[in-house]
Amino acid sequence: MKVQFTNQKQRKESGIALLISIFILLLISVVAIALIVSSGTETAMAGNYRTATGVYYAALAGLEEGRGRLLGKNSGSFKNTAPAFAASYSAMGQPVYIINPVGGENVTPWVPGSTYQDLEFNAEFQGSAGYTLPNPSPKTNSISTVAGVQGPLYKWVRINAVSEKSLGIDIDANGLDNTPLYYDSNLSKLVANGSGGAQQVLEITSFAVLPNGSQKMLQYLVALVPANIPYFPSGLSFPAALTIAGPPGGGVVFTPPSAASNPSYYVSGVDLTSVPYCTAGLNVDAIGVFNGTDRTNVIDSIPAATKTNYNGVTSPAPDVRDVSSSFLVGLQTPSKLDNLARSIMANADVTIVPAGGTAYGTTDLTPLLLSGSNPSGMSSTNPLTVAVKGDLDLDGWHNTGYGLLLVTGNLNYDPDASWQGIVLVIGKGTVTGSRSGTNGFDGAFFVAKTRDTSGALLPDPNLGNASVIFVSTMGSYGIRYSSCWVKAAQPTGTFKILAFHELTQ
Repeated sequence: MKVQFTNQKQRKESGIALLISIFILLLISVVAIALIVSSGTETAMAGNYRTATGVYYAALAGLEEGRGRLLGKNSGSFKNTAPAFAASYSAMGQPVYIINPVGGENVTPWVPGSTYQDLEFNAEFQGSAGYTLPNPSPKTNSISTVAGVQGPLYKWVRINAVSEKSLGIDIDANGLDNTPLYYDSNLSKLVANGSGGAQQVLEITSFAVLPNGSQKMLQYLVALVPANIPYFPSGLSFPAALTIAGPPGGGVVFTPPSAASNPSYYVSGVDLTSVPYCTAGLNVDAIGVFNGTDRTNVIDSIPAATKTNYNGVTSPAPDVRDVSSSFLVGLQTPSKLDNLARSIMANADVTIVPAGGTAYGTTDLTPLLLSGSNPSGMSSTNPLTVAVKGDLDLDGWHNTGYGLLLVTGNLNYDPDASWQGIVLVIGKGTVTGSRSGTNGFDGAFFVAKTRDTSGALLPDPNLGNASVIFVSTMGSYGIRYSSCWVKAAQPTGTFKILAFHELTQ
């Protein structure tokens, strides 16, 4: 009886293993299906993220190409590739475009109903601003495609001026208007006028489209800011109209024109008030030196009859002062001034390496000037940083230059020429003049000897003795200080991003 009972119990429990196996298989199947679904979702999310990231960076690449090509010192700049652009994008309602077609597609954002139409411009400008997108608008091709390899897939970049109306911001509390906006010379805020060295604000808009149809539109507001020059974080400044650097013991040379040959020649530290769109600042000294011995020698070198022609902030004339304790403190060594010159050279719009060591203005500087064939050339509204690695001879150059002029060799000055801005003679540290004329320099003039006659850097800590020697009648004026031209001539660094945001198209 007992055996028979056991057999019945075993028959009742038979098949339970099969049920457990089926349940486990079902559970594994559910988990597997969940993993597959989850994997597919993650793959889709990763694809969407990859697409969103790709189109974002494509649009960002367009913004950066536009920002980079605004700088004249870049090889692909508009100045080199589309010189007429500069006269357009600075005017209200006159945008310019960089287009980036793929294959044979037609990219014409200014055409209504076109595949990549620019709807944003009219949204910003057509309403209260009252501007309609010009059709056609000036354009140039992207330089992102190199050696046939397609660059970022943005379609177009637009660059244009902005105003209170286009941005919807009342900057000066005088109501919205269409006056172009500027970034102030203190690099702190937007202003409604371009005085005092303020730089115009530009808008850069980039539109990207990927092959799968994903789109992105990004926008910068940018303004040109000075270069980051060592020891001058707020820009180059000067204590005198003419500064002649030298070692502590003295020895610099200043030889002005004689009173008999040129009684009207002068050096003035009185800040010019006649510069358009700029308010004059404080007066400075006429001539600055780095020690008391040089101060005495420079004063003695000025003819008695013309001493009153050297005026500035200090009375009585001649206004010659030792500025070593207040100017370039810690920078009065050959290596540091040479580093300053190198930094300025690195930020130069134009670098001239003269054949045979001498640059002649008639062949090297004239092509820089604004002309019909060079619409973005050097002018009062487009000052340039020009670096000459060697001697510069202005004999016979009867023109006016604008901006910062750096000469590492000798500067030979013909007073039929003039320069408005900053003149730095750092290296050989010699200035000569042997002609007569009616022009001169407006801004600031600095001379320092950091290298010997062979071109080798002088050992620290003492500078060599710089010299300024004029041996003829020279001009009706010589050097006049102007804070406005000093501000306008600051070496350009980059276009600073003032605002960045995403737009809907």
